Amino acid sequence: MLSNTKTRKFISLLISYAILIFTSVIIIYPLIWTVGASFNPGNSLISTSIIPKNPTLDHYRELFAGKESLQYGQWYLNSLKISVFTMIGTVASVCFTAYAFSRFRFKGRKNALTLFLLLQMIPQFSALIALFVLAQILGMMNNHWLLILLYIGGLIPMNTYLMKGYMDSIPIDLDESARIDGASNTRIFLQIIMPLSRPMVAVVAMLGFTGPLGDFILSSTILRSAEYYTLPIGLFNLVNDVMGASYTTFAAGAILISIPIALIFILLQKNFVSGLTAGGTKG
Repeated sequence: MLSNTKTRKFISLLISYAILIFTSVIIIYPLIWTVGASFNPGNSLISTSIIPKNPTLDHYRELFAGKESLQYGQWYLNSLKISVFTMIGTVASVCFTAYAFSRFRFKGRKNALTLFLLLQMIPQFSALIALFVLAQILGMMNNHWLLILLYIGGLIPMNTYLMKGYMDSIPIDLDESARIDGASNTRIFLQIIMPLSRPMVAVVAMLGFTGPLGDFILSSTILRSAEYYTLPIGLFNLVNDVMGASYTTFAAGAILISIPIALIFILLQKNFVSGLTAGGTKG
């Protein structure tokens, strides 16, 4: 009997490790291939290998060579600007919105939550025509600030649900005790709720930062001039040129995109996992 139990545990553990290894290979293999391609000479992926025979840094130098058709440095700064301000705006707006929904009972509260839920179900590209027309009417084509506002607006519904769920798990007794001591709602929010919500704030910050860095559809609708491009648009045009497509340079540019994402993740990783899992405990 004991032997059968040990056998089942061993098989279960073996299957778990096999699934983890298989998943890791699927995730890591494309990344390793991209890194290898970025150091391979030439422009084609046909002759590239994971471990380059003659590694070169030419593709990384080409990104910052100052060519008019390849303004990688400017695109990088544009993407960082949009991502940082989107992250700040998303965190600020989501925290205030979630606190209102979590701690106050007001007319239209349930309807507003239902609206947020419905907004999450509408694909972003379904509103592209309306957003394009709006940008033209406002004269804000090629405007990063309009793009930042659109990103913030798109991130509010989903992140508000995550943040509200986390704030609901914070005992309301803490609010009442602070209120007895004379604390206002603003002080309760800033000195009690926000410090305790740091794990979920980290999650919202991470989502707000990485969202614009990976977006192509919305940014390509608003940004039409090369000097205003973000990295996804610029790199897409780099491989979209039939005659001069450079996939290895594209690989080098893609690797450099991951650096700020990795830095943000390292800074927030202590709170990231706990915040992501705790946000769904209460609604």
